Amino acid sequence: MAEPIFHARELTYSYRQIPALAGIDLTIERGERVVLLGANGSGKSTLLRILDGLYPPSSGSLQFAGEDLTPEKLADENFELTFRRQVAFVFQNPDVQLFNATVFDELAFGPLQLGWTKEEILRRVGETMQSMRLDHLRDRPPHHLSGGERKRVALASVLILDPAVLLLDEPTMGLDPQSQSQIIDLLVGWGGGAKTVVSATHDLGIVADIADRCIILQDGKVVAEGSPAEVLRNSELL
Repeated sequence: MAEPIFHARELTYSYRQIPALAGIDLTIERGERVVLLGANGSGKSTLLRILDGLYPPSSGSLQFAGEDLTPEKLADENFELTFRRQVAFVFQNPDVQLFNATVFDELAFGPLQLGWTKEEILRRVGETMQSMRLDHLRDRPPHHLSGGERKRVALASVLILDPAVLLLDEPTMGLDPQSQSQIIDLLVGWGGGAKTVVSATHDLGIVADIADRCIILQDGKVVAEGSPAEVLRNSELL
């Protein structure tokens, strides 16, 4: 049996002595689509950042594909490159990760860092732009785009790398209904449903479409989990 993609035990994290996570136990299987639910300050975004290796846990352990994910491991260039090729994070605010002069440059940046050939980069950028409906924005500066367009560019800039795991913080926040629908369709069909997707959201309306399992956080702890149908029926809990 394959190792789970993530396995966490007693994870804690504090911001200046203020607890954000208070003993999280969590297992996420390969190919699973998980949604993190909870009020502001419940720990959703912090957990995503720890899964992405951006924050080291204050205590507890985290494994990725059976290997300990530690600051020491991430300091190893070979391990970090392998990890970054497999795990991608899309921030709630796309402006955090968009910094290139044009949409084309934004999509080509990651492949360039990984040493892809010019031919491969041109092919994959073209394919990704077409699938994300970004062709007409190819030469536009990202900061001149609408919020929905910037969100699609940010997502495209990580999907082009074909990661095994996609971590999303509020993937549909601030989007118009058409852009929301496009993002949901993309997440549902991405990788033929074989990829691991972990999303944090307040939008209960999209949960049934994008999740196999829901995990509810409160005060930095897991207080409930279950299928979307089970969780959405529990009005007292919600």
